[in-house]
Amino acid sequence: MKTLYSIGATATGGRNGHVESENGVLSLEVRMPKGLGGSNDDYANPEMLFAAGYSACFDSALNLVIKQSKIKTGETSVTAKVSIGQLDNGGFGLAAELHANVPGVSIEEANTLVEKAHQICPYSNATRGNMEVKLTVSNTES
Repeated sequence: MKTLYSIGATATGGRNGHVESENGVLSLEVRMPKGLGGSNDDYANPEMLFAAGYSACFDSALNLVIKQSKIKTGETSVTAKVSIGQLDNGGFGLAAELHANVPGVSIEEANTLVEKAHQICPYSNATRGNMEVKLTVSNTES
């Protein structure tokens, strides 16, 4: 792989600690969510950060595919829902559901664009074969 960009982040305290990017732009307290035994859902957690990154990356890939296809759409949005669960081997794994809204095109066109985006998105390529990713689409105007 030819590296185009690289950034680092450091975590201290694991799921009940702090994360900070090497440039200081991201600096967050993280806490265990209630569903995993934490006291509340008032803080960021690794799954939330992954969902934010995946949704932003996938929306960028979708817009690149749209641009390359020379199709006119409205403003797209992607919502990512990331789940954590226990695997059969006792370890833990992730799953994701991505919902892309592609206004101004038919559902069939939206599905085609989303499938193409799924082939080029770095997050999709990193997770392919390693976790379940469910894709859904809509085409509603804002």
